[in-house]
Amino acid sequence: MPMPFGDDALLWAAWLYYEDGLTQGEVAQKMGLSRASVNAWLAEARSRGIVNIQIQPERFRSVSIARALKNQFALQDCLVIPSEGEGGSLTDRLGRAAAQVLKRLVRSGDTLAVTWGRAVLAAAEAFDHRGLADIRVVQATGSTTARIPWTPEACASRLASALGARWIPLSVPAIVSSPEIRDLLLAEPVLSEQLEVLREANRIVMGISSMRPESTIHTSGFLDGIDRHAHYQDAVGSLTGRFISARGAAVAGPLDNCTIGLDLGQLLTVPQKIAVAGGIDKVAAILAALRGGYVDVLVTDALTARGVLTADGWQEQPRRFEALQEAGKTLPRSTGKKLMNAAKDLVDESLAGALVAHEALIAPVPGTGRAVVSRAGLRPGKVGIVIGGGAGHEPGFWGYVGKGLADAAVVGNIFAAPPPGPILAASRAVDGGAGLLYIYGNFSGDVMNFSMAREMAEAAGIPVRQIVTNDDIASSPPDNRGARRGVAGNVFVFRIAGAAADLGASLDACEAVTRRAAQRTYTMGLALEPARLPDTQRPSFDLDADQMEIGVGVHGEPGVERRPMASADDAADLLLDRILAEMAPSTGDRVAVLVNSLGGTPAMELYVLTRRIRQRLKAHGIGVHRTLVGPFYTSMDMEGVSLSMIHLDDELAALLDHPCQAPALTIAGQST
Repeated sequence: MPMPFGDDALLWAAWLYYEDGLTQGEVAQKMGLSRASVNAWLAEARSRGIVNIQIQPERFRSVSIARALKNQFALQDCLVIPSEGEGGSLTDRLGRAAAQVLKRLVRSGDTLAVTWGRAVLAAAEAFDHRGLADIRVVQATGSTTARIPWTPEACASRLASALGARWIPLSVPAIVSSPEIRDLLLAEPVLSEQLEVLREANRIVMGISSMRPESTIHTSGFLDGIDRHAHYQDAVGSLTGRFISARGAAVAGPLDNCTIGLDLGQLLTVPQKIAVAGGIDKVAAILAALRGGYVDVLVTDALTARGVLTADGWQEQPRRFEALQEAGKTLPRSTGKKLMNAAKDLVDESLAGALVAHEALIAPVPGTGRAVVSRAGLRPGKVGIVIGGGAGHEPGFWGYVGKGLADAAVVGNIFAAPPPGPILAASRAVDGGAGLLYIYGNFSGDVMNFSMAREMAEAAGIPVRQIVTNDDIASSPPDNRGARRGVAGNVFVFRIAGAAADLGASLDACEAVTRRAAQRTYTMGLALEPARLPDTQRPSFDLDADQMEIGVGVHGEPGVERRPMASADDAADLLLDRILAEMAPSTGDRVAVLVNSLGGTPAMELYVLTRRIRQRLKAHGIGVHRTLVGPFYTSMDMEGVSLSMIHLDDELAALLDHPCQAPALTIAGQST
């Protein structure tokens, strides 16, 4: 049975019949069953609600994504589980899925290398398969800090116990203090014998670590005492304690000659490399590992898988019910209506319209249809500001290109990152010799592709700094702000960066003040109706008429909680109170406020909310230096609002008042 269907033959039969369009006889032949058995399974699928008019999309999204991952990266196989579900945390469920994969793949006589990490330990703890013989389980690296429970020795010994196998540890630390000590240890006969077993591994089970502060590579002690930004700033992930760039290439650094265990070159020679990793924060690392060829079998979750595919330029193909729509057949009225020609042309035609509507302010970058530059022209000695992200946020991002704002913007497909090529073209177009500052939201594809463009720009001699915005307070707790999304607060960050550059600040100074602005910006949003994407015109999530979604994302993501529909004042209070609790301003402090339509909320409602927000801030003794109201950063046609506030100091307030002129924002200089 194909791995994506697990042990569920009913699910496989339903897919073959309803989605692949096979007859019952063909399904029976493919599965090695009788037609009567297939018929009974299909009937059960309908009675259990798995199949209605079509197979429940949520149940089968992981199947189609698994196929796409397998094809996109030439994997041997791929198992994608739902990102949400019963049965514990995502790590626990990934562990159980990986255990299922191992049960199918591991054979008697195998030598199985094992790395470490939360998901690897979860897989070892979920695994139980003692019907094999002559198996060796060997650590892929030496030991790590005992501060964590998912050490290499814990993962390997637990898996060996579950297999009834022989466990071969590496009796040394994974990281030693100097290359000389490493050389001495490698010469020891016991370690030499253990490493020889490691070199004989025919399979490896491994985790993939991101580079976030709370990631496995940090908690394991690998980077203790190391200046990551000085040596590993190009790394987006880690495998077996080694570091890889966005393209999957090894990132060299001082730890290379101090690490004991499997290196990346040796990893590539292992015949079957089984990776288990999930979570949106790992998208960049997983994609890098796939691009580098370090994975043969992948176990992950649906949201992460979709993020990986999207960051690599993949676009989901229409499902069968969408094909019915294209054929002109009537569908249930859960779809929206959009003024467009072909969905595939919507981004390009929209951008073309923006360029002619604002031809005095913006112009296309020659050689690419997805990048625009300011008509204000290149100014030698000025820092260039390059912004960008997916389409669907109009007037983001082209609307913030102009004098006193960004110098160029790059736009991807709807809710998808722009590729590195157009980013590089825009970078070249606005390079005035003083370096560039990239600003973009904290989404995996944007982080990946802007980082790749930065590598290419710096290879061409253009210094580049990056600011990754993360103002969405709903998407992660305060102690993990690095995992938050960048949303409508981008408008304030673009504004500060553009003003600083226009005033002649150096690249260092531009980066510093923009980073401070990003750190002092907070956003919270809610939706009354979900967005509808152009290709399907279907809602991105389901929401009852008497409910509102709290903490929604700007890519059509559902929020973090669902509440009964509230009044405008109560909704404004909810958003404001969440922001004030984290911002913690003092009486007399100043803020700037952005009351932003997510696309479908009219100005009348925005001003009702603005009235309440200003009342509340006045009651708190907080001064409002400037108020922006309108559709500044949208999510297609989502009916909803986001509130963004930046906690101002004197320098930020002055930069906010600096004159600017762009399609979406013009400031003459005075505060309002």
